[in-house]
Amino acid sequence: MKKRYALFLGCSIPVRLPQYERSARAVLGRLGVQLVDIPEFNCCGYPLRNFDQKAFVLSSARNIALAEREGLDLLALCQCGFGTMRMADFHLKEDDRLRTAIGKVLAKEGLRYTGNAQVKHLLSVLFHEVGLETIKSHISQPYDSLKVGTHYGCHALRPSHIMKFDNPVAPTLFDRLVETTGAESLAWPMKLDCCGGPLKGTDDTLSLDFAEKKLEDAGRAGAHCITTACPYCQIQFDIAPKRMMFERGGNHQVPAILFTQLLGLAMGIDRQTLGVHLNKGDMAYIESSHGVMV
Repeated sequence: MKKRYALFLGCSIPVRLPQYERSARAVLGRLGVQLVDIPEFNCCGYPLRNFDQKAFVLSSARNIALAEREGLDLLALCQCGFGTMRMADFHLKEDDRLRTAIGKVLAKEGLRYTGNAQVKHLLSVLFHEVGLETIKSHISQPYDSLKVGTHYGCHALRPSHIMKFDNPVAPTLFDRLVETTGAESLAWPMKLDCCGGPLKGTDDTLSLDFAEKKLEDAGRAGAHCITTACPYCQIQFDIAPKRMMFERGGNHQVPAILFTQLLGLAMGIDRQTLGVHLNKGDMAYIESSHGVMV
């Protein structure tokens, strides 16, 4: 089992969601996973995917080559970064001409893409490489009354033959990870629906509609919270309720929490280390459901 990875944070987490990095480092450290920082990492290329294929692939290939240089696989916290680099890796392995062209550019920096480094998402590493039993052995304050709605996000599941994350129609990986904490992972109709985040800045009304419908559905199913493992989804669900209240008069009581924070609390890691205080939603019930002092 590999327990040493090159940590890929992407662009959004350091600036907009530092609690994701903080909680991931705290949880993975407890679980014996060593994270290696590579300062030269750049954007995954996601913003360019629909405009310039070579530029998008080059951005991802450079990150993969940097990890290869260190003999490491990449561990991505961001689902956009994970999905984009997996997609680029697929194209490079399938297209000899593209691989040759990208290789010539990388060679100018003394880098080389061989395809040996794998791109993995945090949840996959926790499930497949750390393992459910190991995680359970680190749970010191299990939840005893918490009902959680897992939000899988879009980029990790599709296209499934490239992502190889889980069954795109009926995934269970995230639910089983949540259940290691003692919480109940709910079945709910809109579980796999998009958060609406990608529409921000293009159609803000529709973006908010997506988030509102999903939060309402989670509430009807009895969820005390939604848990995420994607920075864009977390930001969307964390900010949307206040926007709904201000713009639409809604009062949505389903807060969003990063899975690394949810897991960290169950492992007995303090809220300051996990950055729980940086979340905008009300975390009181989540923290009190296993006796953690708020």
